[in-house]
Amino acid sequence: MNELLSPETAVADGADSAVAEAAEPPALFDSLRALIDDGQTLAEAEIAFQKVRARYVLGRAKGIAALAVLGLFLAFFTLVALVVGLLLALTPLVGPWGALAIVGAALLAGTALCALVIARRVARIKAVLFHKGPDA
Repeated sequence: MNELLSPETAVADGADSAVAEAAEPPALFDSLRALIDDGQTLAEAEIAFQKVRARYVLGRAKGIAALAVLGLFLAFFTLVALVVGLLLALTPLVGPWGALAIVGAALLAGTALCALVIARRVARIKAVLFHKGPDA
């Protein structure tokens, strides 16, 4: 028991702790290497996950785009049917040329309204892009 408290033992314990401290840096470097390896593994896994996610989104986007095109075609044909229906309904009241004039004028008015709204929005975008303010 006295040997544990003797000065020789204290010196030996000091030497052991110095050896233990000298042994720590390789363990620290091993930990850093493991951390770097884990970071690389995490980055590779994240890239693989994002690739799968992008493939899923693109696959779904194709279906959405196809449905959007089909919807636009159906909307166009609905408008054509509406125009034809208006022409047929107005023909007995104002004659075929009058019906054509009324429907044509309504369509032109709608087109002009859309063109004005587009022109205003483009002007606002130009004003923002050239830093003249949104109300310029």
